[in-house]
Amino acid sequence: MNRGKMWNLMRTMKFSILSFTMMLLATNTVKAQETLGQNPFGLVYAGAITANVDGKVNIHPVTYQLNGITIAANVYTPANYDPTKTYPAITVAHPNGGVKEQTAGLYAQKLAEAGYITITADASYQGASGGEPRHTDKPQFRTEDIHGMADFILQYPGVDAARLGTLGICGGGGYTLKAVQSDKRFKAVATLSMFNTGIVRKNGFLNSQVSTIQERLKQASDARAQETSGGEIVYSGVDGITDEAMAKVSTHFYREGYEYYFRTHAHPNSTFLYTTSSLMDLMSWDATDNIDLIDQPLLMIAGSNAQTLYLTLDAFPKATNAKDKTLFLIEGATHIQTYWKPEYVNQAVSKLKVFFQDNLLKKHKDEL
Repeated sequence: MNRGKMWNLMRTMKFSILSFTMMLLATNTVKAQETLGQNPFGLVYAGAITANVDGKVNIHPVTYQLNGITIAANVYTPANYDPTKTYPAITVAHPNGGVKEQTAGLYAQKLAEAGYITITADASYQGASGGEPRHTDKPQFRTEDIHGMADFILQYPGVDAARLGTLGICGGGGYTLKAVQSDKRFKAVATLSMFNTGIVRKNGFLNSQVSTIQERLKQASDARAQETSGGEIVYSGVDGITDEAMAKVSTHFYREGYEYYFRTHAHPNSTFLYTTSSLMDLMSWDATDNIDLIDQPLLMIAGSNAQTLYLTLDAFPKATNAKDKTLFLIEGATHIQTYWKPEYVNQAVSKLKVFFQDNLLKKHKDEL
């Protein structure tokens, strides 16, 4: 075969693969929209609750105030929930760009099925929660959101304050590591596919933007100056992506992320936008600063094939004072696949069940 024919064949194969991929994405988009339209709670994950039924896990949309902002959250109660009895509880912090109706809700529901009262809330300034400017993404607010979930759920009927755990997913994992350093109401700490947002915003993903740190800080500072002077708010990130643009994304993590958030598990409140001025706070923040303050039991879970694994591997050894510290790698899983793929979700949930049982149930009984 001559070079010209080979090139045409390769181009045809590439076009066919791309066409199939785009067709698959389009089909998944329709499915996600149908799921959202059918679910009365707006949940977009597989196996989501569609109605509250006696004797089963139920979901309770709630709102509460946190520093003058109305927070929108979902509380999941276990089967046969009786408010006169006592239950362990777990807060679940959602990923960057995510909302409570996606993977955070999936894990909250799975843990409620294991007997816990769980809560997952939209971050301040994001999702269905209040706060202006929209999509502000400052680490001090995200950390405070986790404290706020604890404030609320510890007042919920039946919750045992001595048995409170926390799970953080992706960016929520990094913020969870920070929150529990000082918040000792949390008796056990777990992260899934932890994403240290500050380090990535400063150095770039996989340390790809180290040479432009000062330039980007200047852009963030200029954006804040414009914002505070009454000018237009400047945003970074994306709020949707075309099929053509998605096909050109070279980083596997971001391509899978776009597919998850804008196709297969799309939700209207979910976006990758954040105010550019937020980078002033994000780029000077690191989830592992003072991580030695964590003295609670710690479980960190990540996919062995996740491009974000380096962030978990960096944080784990720094938590020198964590009790019963465990690193669990899900063989073959990528970062985004831990959000939804049943075989990987089931492994993560099984590990979480054992971890929380050992540290919220067994140890509590031993102390009585």
